[in-house]
Amino acid sequence: MNAREPLERVDAHIAGVLGCGYLALLWSGARSLGYTRDEGFYAYAAHELELWFELVRQRGFAAFSRANIDRFFGVNHEHPVFMKLLFALSHRLFHERWQLFAESGTAYRLPGMLMASLAVAVIYLWGREAIGRAAGVVSALLFAFMPRVFFHAHLACFDVPVTSMWLVTSYAYVRAFLKPSAASVIGAGVLYGLFLDTKHNAWIFPFALVAHFAAVRIYEKLRKLPRTGARVPWALLGVAGIGPCVLCLCWPWLWFDTGARVLGWFHFHLGHEYYNMEFLGRTYWKPPMPRLYAPVMTLATVPLVTLALFAVGAFETARSLRREASAERWVHDSLWLVGLAASYAPWLSTDTPIFGGTKHWLPAYPFLCLVAGRGFVLVRSQLRDLLPAKWREPRLQTLALAAACVTGPVVMTLHSHPWGLTFYTPLVGGAPGAASLGLNRTFWGYTTGALVDEINALAPEHATVYVHDTAAQAWSLMLEDGRLRSDLAGTLSLPLSKLALYHHEPHMRRVEYETWVLYGTVAPVAMGSYDGVPVVWLYERP
Repeated sequence: MNAREPLERVDAHIAGVLGCGYLALLWSGARSLGYTRDEGFYAYAAHELELWFELVRQRGFAAFSRANIDRFFGVNHEHPVFMKLLFALSHRLFHERWQLFAESGTAYRLPGMLMASLAVAVIYLWGREAIGRAAGVVSALLFAFMPRVFFHAHLACFDVPVTSMWLVTSYAYVRAFLKPSAASVIGAGVLYGLFLDTKHNAWIFPFALVAHFAAVRIYEKLRKLPRTGARVPWALLGVAGIGPCVLCLCWPWLWFDTGARVLGWFHFHLGHEYYNMEFLGRTYWKPPMPRLYAPVMTLATVPLVTLALFAVGAFETARSLRREASAERWVHDSLWLVGLAASYAPWLSTDTPIFGGTKHWLPAYPFLCLVAGRGFVLVRSQLRDLLPAKWREPRLQTLALAAACVTGPVVMTLHSHPWGLTFYTPLVGGAPGAASLGLNRTFWGYTTGALVDEINALAPEHATVYVHDTAAQAWSLMLEDGRLRSDLAGTLSLPLSKLALYHHEPHMRRVEYETWVLYGTVAPVAMGSYDGVPVVWLYERP
């Protein structure tokens, strides 16, 4: 199929099936996944916004006064508000009003799952336009079935939403770049504003677009090709001019003391505190951070077939440039490569915190998978020449190759749930090999969800449980959802507790030692493990 043919109605149907199917899969696994620390914080912030919604209903424009904006939007104001507004709206409508979700936490998580599903659909559409229908499907599935992406796609957090917004804004931008119109330029600018209002990764995006613009113009000059689009793309001007205006309009916190609050937003993230993260047997908590962290963790967590197809696709892109690829193709390919490089670029610095593991460069993965789609096309063409004539039926060959490429990632991803941050690929020996290498087993305290049955069974009536790395707000979500007995109380005071959780990270070993001393036992009564690797355990005071 000619990849430059316009999208057809069937492509919208395929994108819808991929997106809806992924949403259904995510929703089916939400209850088995415990709540992370950040989800607890964002759910609390969303609850405050729900109170503001109610104030708007009761008092109208009075809810927009500075006092009310500062009160309700001041919670967690170091992060933009777009996703928190969606969390609040989802919870208010789908849990409280219409009662479509029995669990409060699942209602908070729905917008994040929708954003993940949107990313899957858009990867297909962009891949369909640039590399063909089959390759678009493969690219979308390779992204959907990255185990770490699948884990984060469940959460009421910002990491997958900002990945989706980077992708969607890039897709809108490239369409406006190639075929500028007032609607496409404004659309790209508005999307960038929402991208800014999602997470601070968006700060890098304009620099990526400038690098992309330079790459396109240099290629056109070297190949003596006619200029694509305007001398300075209208889409780039739309992003730079409209995006910040949309951010300020959609984030009420910035309506007052705008300059100081924007600077405070920048200062918070540029001077972010350093948390602990284990890497190759050493716990890092302050600079200098290891430059190898991002590439090694990518190799250790992304399925090898996805990385192999990416390598083939990158080779095919380089080969096509030597053979004078069309300017339109280079517009797509260069934006993919620039988006990938820009998402990894912060980890070229040894000052960049690595406290969140692979989630920090998730925006690179849609582009990695689109380039892998190019690799799929090349492998398919080479196999066609190698196979006997009777096996060269195009549809059968494409289906067989796609199944071979996707089956491994699907199996790995489904096996990783709900231990997504403990999963590692066979390249490093899986979870046991990663533990032996000294790669982080877990963080965020979400694995409390793996021991709720044991806590409910073992805890005395009205017992107090030491929650360790689980945030108080995340514990409250599990109580509200009925996962934990309503009479149980969480605490961060070990001496006051009857049961104690311990989430294993090397820098937290002192907590386990303190538990041994206070409880008078070194034997946990329950343990949560993944592929034989202990991750979280529960102690009971005798």
